[in-house]
Amino acid sequence: MIKKLLIVIAFFLFKINGAYAADYPTISSVPGGIAVVNLLTSFTERDKVLFGKKRILTRKINNTWQALIGLPLKIKPGIHKIKIVSSQGKKHYQEFSVHNKDYATRHITIKNKRMVSPRKEDIERHYKEKPLILAALKQWTENNQVETQFTLPVDGRFSSIFGLKRIYNNQKRIRRHTGLDIAAPQGTAITSPAKGKVIRTGNYFFTGNTVFIDHGQGLITMYCHLNKTQVKAGQQLEQGEKIGTVGMTGRVSGPHLHWVVSLNNTKVDPKLFISNHDSK
Repeated sequence: MIKKLLIVIAFFLFKINGAYAADYPTISSVPGGIAVVNLLTSFTERDKVLFGKKRILTRKINNTWQALIGLPLKIKPGIHKIKIVSSQGKKHYQEFSVHNKDYATRHITIKNKRMVSPRKEDIERHYKEKPLILAALKQWTENNQVETQFTLPVDGRFSSIFGLKRIYNNQKRIRRHTGLDIAAPQGTAITSPAKGKVIRTGNYFFTGNTVFIDHGQGLITMYCHLNKTQVKAGQQLEQGEKIGTVGMTGRVSGPHLHWVVSLNNTKVDPKLFISNHDSK
């Protein structure tokens, strides 16, 4: 009797967890969002999914395999295709739609003019650092238990949302905001939104003190402008573990965390991974 009860409880928990995992990330098939494609029943965990040349995260929810596709901000609305490659090398394609989305424009004033119009030595430093940042965001680690519901990494106010077209100090150049800014007092704790592995830490010209966490299958998170970094490369983290504190390093107009979520080496809206994301 007890054995049967345990089986029933286990099945019930499995169903809850399956539905729970399927709720996140929120589907938003727009530039900077995430498309979710249900794969054919013939798909197995040994098969691969690609969008262009980029490997795509896959997961199994209630016996259905899904592909979670990060959509670039520059992607054009319309019909797009993913390529599925079987373990035997056979290929087929599935289509999905991308819809249009307009993002607002914001003017920002940066007191440190070098962060808007860098000197020659600043530019040289940036181009030395850029390959290190790109390599971290390209990381791919096999992981069949990727957590796709995040907690907020810091308690604060959403001061600048993802996708904004930003103009610094009234210059004509428009830069897209590829993260979520969360304003909080300097020294406020920053925690890992899900379990993962620290793959790089460093201090960079534009992003200041920075941490990269690998959550598996091309899901990478990046934390910028930290005052202090309290983790090291190679360190395994659980959800909620402290990684550092809010600061003002790099290009900032005030203390905040610039939080980046990269899926298949594509920066997407972090709010899609958290609940109650419109409440702040």
